[in-house]
Amino acid sequence: MRTPPTDREHGDAAGSPGRGSAAPVPVPVPTPAPDPTPTARTSLPGNALAPSAARRFVRSVLTGWNTHAVTTDDATLLVSELVTNAVVHAGTSVDLECRLDPARGGNLVVEVTDHHPARQFRARPRCPSDDRPGPRPTDLRGDAPPDGAPDGTPHGAHSGQGLRLVAELAETWGTAYRRTDKTVWFHLPAQPGPRDADTLCEHALLRDLDAAEALAPGVPPVPLLATARRSAERGHHRALSFLAEASELLAGQFDEDTVAALATQLAVPRLADWCAVWLDDTTTPGAPRPVPRLSHVWHAHETLVEPLRHALLRTPPALPAAGRAVPWPYPPDTPGPAAPPGPSNNGNKGSNGKHGTALACRLVAGGRGIGTLLLGRSGPAAPVMGGDVTALTEDFSRRVAQALASARQYTRQATISRILQRGLLPRGVARIPGVDRAVVYEPRGDASAGGDFYDIFGAGSGSGRWCFALGDVCGSGPEAAVTTGHVRPWLRLLAKEGYGVAAVLDRLNRMLADEAAEAEPGTGGPGFLSLLYGELVPGDDGVRCTLASAGHPLPLLLRPDGSVRPVAAPQMLLGVVDHVGYGSETFTLAPGDTLLCVTDGVTERKHGNRLFDDGDGLATALAGCVGLGAEDVAHRIRHAVHGFAPAPPDDDLALLVLHAT
Repeated sequence: MRTPPTDREHGDAAGSPGRGSAAPVPVPVPTPAPDPTPTARTSLPGNALAPSAARRFVRSVLTGWNTHAVTTDDATLLVSELVTNAVVHAGTSVDLECRLDPARGGNLVVEVTDHHPARQFRARPRCPSDDRPGPRPTDLRGDAPPDGAPDGTPHGAHSGQGLRLVAELAETWGTAYRRTDKTVWFHLPAQPGPRDADTLCEHALLRDLDAAEALAPGVPPVPLLATARRSAERGHHRALSFLAEASELLAGQFDEDTVAALATQLAVPRLADWCAVWLDDTTTPGAPRPVPRLSHVWHAHETLVEPLRHALLRTPPALPAAGRAVPWPYPPDTPGPAAPPGPSNNGNKGSNGKHGTALACRLVAGGRGIGTLLLGRSGPAAPVMGGDVTALTEDFSRRVAQALASARQYTRQATISRILQRGLLPRGVARIPGVDRAVVYEPRGDASAGGDFYDIFGAGSGSGRWCFALGDVCGSGPEAAVTTGHVRPWLRLLAKEGYGVAAVLDRLNRMLADEAAEAEPGTGGPGFLSLLYGELVPGDDGVRCTLASAGHPLPLLLRPDGSVRPVAAPQMLLGVVDHVGYGSETFTLAPGDTLLCVTDGVTERKHGNRLFDDGDGLATALAGCVGLGAEDVAHRIRHAVHGFAPAPPDDDLALLVLHAT
């Protein structure tokens, strides 16, 4: 509660003509006090010219202080009313003070004081409309005029609306009584927060409406029109905010059950006490039409989620694909103290004796129904969901339906892509006698398969030969996948036909050239290919390895003594030139030797301007793997590649490790 103002000396800028005199009153001269608390005071005569002089004084002071125009208008209106009130009821001179209060964020404080000595003190009542200190509706001026007052207004008469205006427009206000005077004070924000022009205009119009309603004769104590208007605007704003939030959360979700779960939790408790989403299951074999599947249920009381789910499963909804929210009947045996309604459109009572209402809305996207949304309000006094709730439910349902349709489309495409890409990778890798092997394969991003590929397979039953390949198609996306789909079967076919390593590369190169020549113009055809291809033949003294590199990072051989060296010569990419004579190299993998083959996703891993293989970085990492098996070597090299830079790899990553045991 505010401490009553202290007694102070009042400057009399306007003079003090006799009571009731209509002599001209000069414009009071503001006398602002020095910062940090700017203050201006004046005294006004108790006659009919005092209100106009007070208005000019306040405007002059606030213009000098550069206060906001809205604040100036409100302060001028309130001061005019309070000075009029003091002159009419007290009939004395009036003291007026304006100041900026730094303790309240620079708020404007205005005090209007009259000096009638015979006023009987009484406690200030409470305003019934907003529970703030204020006048009674039947005593809006706040005081009965003293005996001999000019107007002779009887105590308790409805004679004005001045303090109603203060209650409506001021941030805070109050009245202080002393033996010789009475002060009415109020606070206004001197600098409202930044707003655009439209917002300022709307703000001013609403405040003008408040003032007009307070001044209108016979208006009830609460300004119903302004309150209803502001309530409607706030409701509209909340609805738009809810829909915007729903759109943002639902957008980009790629799983339809996740969308359903988000939808139910968005709707509860903002729209209803509980919510459920059914999805049309089109995968049920033999079903003549989509079968509704209860995807997600949510209740404001989590303990009632499962009872609600069991009750809803008894009666799946059956609605036409209209996309309109309609009242929905519900079985009467719903369990729980705050359960959904029974089988009636408007607040039916179930067997548990509880009332409730429900709305069902078909989820429609692209003209096709994909599910149903059900909302319910429970309890003995559950209100019927009116037009506003129905309209908001329909808007919300359209957003949920669109998110579900997008999630289904993504799932369908991802499934097709995953099935097709699964065929680009081997179903498994062959076991080679005397050789431990390990593979690391990481496509870039979320892809199931990329431009890199690998394979380990037997060259034919009884041949005693095993082949391995690690390749990288130039490019990415479907075009690279098409080339990968060609190359792997060709490699297996050529190897099983008995062709050696160099001959396989020669023929594969011609096949790629032929495919490119036969491709339609503009389709691109098979791309270039880097390939490391080798053949293993286990023997008594080790494993004989023959390999060739066509435009691929050279394989590295790690000896048990820690030495590392490349074991192939660089050659031309496959698919660039029609006729190239590829060669191969042969060496022995002795027990304890390790052969490391990688794609350029390893050697060209970037961190700023540096690459992982700068300064023989890959050979250095491999040298630290002496004594490790194939799996451990693969894990350590992968860890080194990932740890080289904080950002995730921006290329496919593949490596193949062969360790002679």
